[in-house]
Amino acid sequence: MNCAQRLIQLLEAYGVDTALGIPGVHTIELYRALGQSGLVHVTPRHEQGAGFMADGYARASGKPAACFIVTGPGMTNIATAMGQALADSVPMLVISSVNRRDTLGRGQGRLHELPSQQQTLAGISVFSHTLHDPGALPELFARAFAIFRGARPGPVHIEIPIDLFDAQVPESLTRPIEVFPPAPAPAAIIRAAEWLLQAERPLLLLGGGCVAAPEAARELVECLQAPALTTINAKGVLGLDHPLDLGATMSLPAARRLAAEADVILALGTELGETDYDLVFDEGFRLDGRLIRVDIDPQQLGRNQGADLAMVADAGETMSALLRAMPTSRGADDRAATARQELALNEDPELAPYVPLYATLRATLPEAILVGDSTGPVYAGNFLASLPEPRRWFNSATGYGTLGYGLPAALGAALARPELPVIALVGDGGLQFVLGELGTARDLGRPVAVIIWNNDGYDEIRRYMSLSEIPHLGVDLAAPNFSAIALAYSCRHMSVTEPASLADALGQLDKASSPLIIEIDAAAWAASL
Repeated sequence: MNCAQRLIQLLEAYGVDTALGIPGVHTIELYRALGQSGLVHVTPRHEQGAGFMADGYARASGKPAACFIVTGPGMTNIATAMGQALADSVPMLVISSVNRRDTLGRGQGRLHELPSQQQTLAGISVFSHTLHDPGALPELFARAFAIFRGARPGPVHIEIPIDLFDAQVPESLTRPIEVFPPAPAPAAIIRAAEWLLQAERPLLLLGGGCVAAPEAARELVECLQAPALTTINAKGVLGLDHPLDLGATMSLPAARRLAAEADVILALGTELGETDYDLVFDEGFRLDGRLIRVDIDPQQLGRNQGADLAMVADAGETMSALLRAMPTSRGADDRAATARQELALNEDPELAPYVPLYATLRATLPEAILVGDSTGPVYAGNFLASLPEPRRWFNSATGYGTLGYGLPAALGAALARPELPVIALVGDGGLQFVLGELGTARDLGRPVAVIIWNNDGYDEIRRYMSLSEIPHLGVDLAAPNFSAIALAYSCRHMSVTEPASLADALGQLDKASSPLIIEIDAAAWAASL
């Protein structure tokens, strides 16, 4: 077999079933091999869309998709999506072409040439490798999937010179390496269990590293009877409306007081970063008690908050080990209930326009996956939304914080979980980054709704400008005619001005295969409340 066929064989052996990409003159040999395989291929309208779709696919399913990307501009196009995936620890396998081996780095003006494509992408990858020997492909795949399954995941980039795609390689048995994530040290578990059981005011901080073990997370929280703050990427890990779950409220005064007063804090699979713990950017989140940190990445244990006890381990393995080490449960306390009353999220005037939005979504499509862009309803939903399980809420409002994520990532989620409805929550500004992906949505024919919060511009930046007494320059942008755009892409369009009409519109989602665009006039919505 040739190198392209071997690559497809390895993808199938490692359980990859979906490839995303736009064919180009440098990648057509990959498509010859792809056409003979069982992989599903989806063509986005832009390589950035391919990356965001792969991101949404991985977050919804827990496993990576492959991106087939052409040399040069294809790789710079996908770079933003790789940056978002790196920031949020999302597995993504990016396979690209690169110019012939004898031309690399020579600056001859070849088609799609970069001085060093590998170096350009290395900073937004867990690793980036140029293939020089087709026989090394199995080793590269083993390395990539060892990271995906046993370390802090992120994008992996493998580039193949175009003169190697049809190079002959010996056909051999492919045996993927089974990787088990690291378990915690027994001595550390004993000490952590002692500290937690002796604590008077324990607190749990649950991050995205916990999403693969929701049962253990619930059991541990209930064993300790301790309040839990769950990051945006961990939303749903404790289930719907769990009484001990205070959600991603770390930037609010009531949650910060709870954290500052805790005498023992267990932080599991969370980087303790700004976009989860300090959204008001005042560095006011404080941990004064003993801090136990657990992370699969040893470097992370030294960042943001120093730990009194640090474990390099998988969060799920650690939670199970702690449960075995704690034969008794702590007595109940009322700190979570008190904090919830103080938070009073449904009564917060800043969140008021969005409370009926999430109430309607929950009443109408409680099983939906909600995928968000950087937009007002998503910022509010990070506080307000409660989900029945993990992998049902994710967005680009954290970490890298890109725009244009919501729609293509929602399409990736729809590919990964075709049995569930998927809703993209986007603003009128962010959607215009990726309008072409409405064509991809039409091609897929999955039950996807795109809810547009239309406030004619970049409202978050408008408000920041007002607070800083800066004139509104570059932020008051008239939205396009989304109804006409929907018609052009053979999508359904409905205009909404109040919660009752939103419920009616959402009821139409699965009555046809075409995407449903629901446009909410933000000003009219607010006036109706």
